[in-house]
Amino acid sequence: MPDTPHPTYALEICAGSVQSAVAAQAGGAHRIELCQNLEQGGTTPSFGLIQEVLRRVSIPVFVLIRPRPGDFCYDAAELAIMLADVAQCRALGCAGVVIGALDEAGRVDAASCQALIAAAGPLQVTFHRAFDVCADQAQALETIIGLGCHRVLTSGGQASAPAGQARLAALVRQAAGRLRIMPGAGITPANVGALRAATGATEFHASAKRLLTGPAAQATEFDAPRWETDAATVAELVTQLQSGM
Repeated sequence: MPDTPHPTYALEICAGSVQSAVAAQAGGAHRIELCQNLEQGGTTPSFGLIQEVLRRVSIPVFVLIRPRPGDFCYDAAELAIMLADVAQCRALGCAGVVIGALDEAGRVDAASCQALIAAAGPLQVTFHRAFDVCADQAQALETIIGLGCHRVLTSGGQASAPAGQARLAALVRQAAGRLRIMPGAGITPANVGALRAATGATEFHASAKRLLTGPAAQATEFDAPRWETDAATVAELVTQLQSGM
């Protein structure tokens, strides 16, 4: 009897700068989610950042489409901004976009998402962690599948993917290959192997970041912690993810 083929695992790295994107690729990441303002959950990166990252890396780049921090209920003006950003990503040659919109009841805003997906055209579409605040995740997943999204980034509704692994496993079973459930939040080289085994997921999302320190002589009132992706951590994540294949 022939051996059952092992699934192929993929690691997506959340990068907030050119330096992080380059480090992600150097460490062996399979894809980049590009954003800015990671400390606020991520917002849409600038035109210049997208363009420069695309110039410097060869792995697929997905761009976060989120016009502001906070909740995921967007008005008409915010939706117009997001549609313009999706169109720009498509024109620049990005591989995908990362979207999400909810109504006030915590359900997927299907109409807004449908418009964003239409604007994306041939690009891959990930539904982001707005999913984690949906009132009914099982129902939300069916809506997202119906919209035609390719994957959902989720922690299983918990503060971290390891904490939400039981729900993540249930979502993988419910999706049944119709789209990919991609665990994200709190994933490290120490836990990614166990999370892979517990959930049955084949794609994983991490930031693999480390804190940088700037020149002491330039410390000002405008200082904020600066985190960048660490290529060595990315490489260790890839190694752990693929071990036992």
